[in-house]
Amino acid sequence: MPSPTTTTVNQPVDCVVTGATGLVGNNVVRLLVREGRSVRAVVRTAGRTLEGLHVQIANAALEDEAALDRALDGATTVVHAAAMVHCGWRHRDEMHAANVAGTSRVARAARRAGARLVHVSSVDAIGLTHDGSPADEETPPGGMPECPYVVTKREAERAVLDEVDRGLDAVIVNPVYMIGPWDWKPSSGRMLLEVGAGKGLFAPPGANDFVDVRDVAAGIVAAIDKGARGRRYILGGHALSYLDAWRIFARVAGRMQPLGVAPRLAVRIAGWVGDAASLLTRRELPVNSAAATMSMLPHNFSSARAVRELGYSFRPFEATAADAWHWFVEHGYARAVRDRTVLAR
Repeated sequence: MPSPTTTTVNQPVDCVVTGATGLVGNNVVRLLVREGRSVRAVVRTAGRTLEGLHVQIANAALEDEAALDRALDGATTVVHAAAMVHCGWRHRDEMHAANVAGTSRVARAARRAGARLVHVSSVDAIGLTHDGSPADEETPPGGMPECPYVVTKREAERAVLDEVDRGLDAVIVNPVYMIGPWDWKPSSGRMLLEVGAGKGLFAPPGANDFVDVRDVAAGIVAAIDKGARGRRYILGGHALSYLDAWRIFARVAGRMQPLGVAPRLAVRIAGWVGDAASLLTRRELPVNSAAATMSMLPHNFSSARAVRELGYSFRPFEATAADAWHWFVEHGYARAVRDRTVLAR
């Protein structure tokens, strides 16, 4: 039987993890526990996402600096995985509050606690190359829509580095597009669920790097032990067109293969229509011009530094997609019907 979760927060721990209910944070917590490290999970509400895990729980919001100081007290390391993720033009103030101001508070609290910080950023904080070749940690910003998520993730890195200048021992990791188990919301796994529901007839015309979140979690733990202070590490994966990725998704879900790639003009128009609909509904739809632009980019990055310095590696992507799909089915996000599976209603 798994050990019960405890709410004690006054004992020293090996690692504190913020955003512990999210896709990255939840997988990091589980890996640390499996390795026998003591963990304190910083959450607003834990719900069922941490059930059965022997961890300490600290309830703290990113806007409450005193609560963060208490949550990080006695920690040797901190993994900051909490963030607001939204690809669109709205929610700039909310994303700045969570991604920039919240990160700044966590970094200050880690410095005061004398803990090493691993800040989980995103490759979206890095620019794209002009020729479409894989970008690396030194590629300057540019090539992406300057939407609030891109801007705030970049500013959050600057907030961490400002604290490094004040004495903080911090490392930054930049994951690519992740899928995998323990995606409770779900977050990036929605793409797999949509294709698995038979809605992936025409893939976007761009490309991305796809990786198993469990491999990213292993890279984060390696950064705790091996990362160089003030250094950035891309935690990359398989460079695939969206069409190739969707073919894998359809295969593991038992769905018909995509018919092809959507024309770029059609994708642009869909984004503009989404923007107009968002004005009418007063809430930004998932299909908008920022998301449409992102889906047409060659969004590829090199993880050579992480491989060389952290020993980073990643598994075959079809195995990742199959594991993620099976987790969604097992937890009620999708259901099996005869020889196929469909999105649970």
